[in-house]
Amino acid sequence: MCLTLLGSISVKLMPRLKIDKGKFGSLISTFMFSCLVASLIMGVVIDKIGYKPVAVFGFAATALCILLLAQGKTFVMAAVACILLGFGAMALNTAGNTLIPVVLFEGQNPAAASNLGNVSTCLGLFLSPMLVSLLLKRTSYEKTVSVLGLIVLAPVILAILAIYPQSQAGFAFSDALALLAKPAVLVSALVLFCYIALESSFCNWLPAFGKEVISQEKSDVEAASVDASAQRLLSILAIAMMVGRLGASQIPKITEYGSWVVAAAALVTGLIVLAMMAAKTTRTAQVLAALAGLAFAPCFPTTIGVTFAKFSPEIYGSVFGIIFAIGLLGAVIVPKAIGNLAKGSSIQKSLKLLLPICVALIILALVLGRI
Repeated sequence: MCLTLLGSISVKLMPRLKIDKGKFGSLISTFMFSCLVASLIMGVVIDKIGYKPVAVFGFAATALCILLLAQGKTFVMAAVACILLGFGAMALNTAGNTLIPVVLFEGQNPAAASNLGNVSTCLGLFLSPMLVSLLLKRTSYEKTVSVLGLIVLAPVILAILAIYPQSQAGFAFSDALALLAKPAVLVSALVLFCYIALESSFCNWLPAFGKEVISQEKSDVEAASVDASAQRLLSILAIAMMVGRLGASQIPKITEYGSWVVAAAALVTGLIVLAMMAAKTTRTAQVLAALAGLAFAPCFPTTIGVTFAKFSPEIYGSVFGIIFAIGLLGAVIVPKAIGNLAKGSSIQKSLKLLLPICVALIILALVLGRI
């Protein structure tokens, strides 16, 4: 929910703050850079003090930040909320993704476990735009975003009561950075750099892309209806990702052959981007959003699982923190670049920036498989 929040509310947030696509891209970069810093910190903290404090902090801090974003009416207030949101989001992200391969499949198939566990990620991706689309028709922006904040706050009770596996590697920050000398860590980090650049670009710009396509096809439709249809593209993306990850979790040897799966998905994504640049109808946009979801589905969890299989569970937190932090650089740079290029042009044409990233992802995924 955190990672798709800005994309879900983009078509309402920009006019509310009186900002253009370039400024909105700056908000995305601010949030993602905050996530980058927080990911490094949270990974080491989990290995040092355990899962529970990080999980509880994540739910409480994230809810507070979303409520702050609901009330903000200036760019500065929104930027502050995005900075704080990064720390809450990464607490949840790191706790979840390091718990999943330990507690599912008895820790014996990290890639399959990561795919199955990350179906819940797709649920958040689906829930945010769908709720926003439905609630904005019935109530105000403030109340709509506040509902999302309350939904995030509710699981804090489960986080407090849960019993967690032990995580007491006692890593220091300097020890964690030393992991960068490991080829598997470095290459998987670059894989995530490319993949997260792709996913964050879709999550944040898919509604704006949809609005451009729908407006050109149906120029006589009222703006509110166009906005709702555009926002639902994210929900289509999310449903397809859920289906894809459920399927990937059932592949017995996906940890062994995961690099080939990621490379094939990157190739398909490149073809989808080319098709999106030429799309002219709402139906085409919807089909491409679904295909993108299926292509994206195995990339992140399979990369995490393949990487974890090369290390001991006691340092999963530190490994994840580092590779995800470097991966987030893709989200800091690329969505902002798309927004800048779209000034005086369109999001649809600006998607060409994603093509070389798809090529790089294919190469890096295959390299990871050979380490």
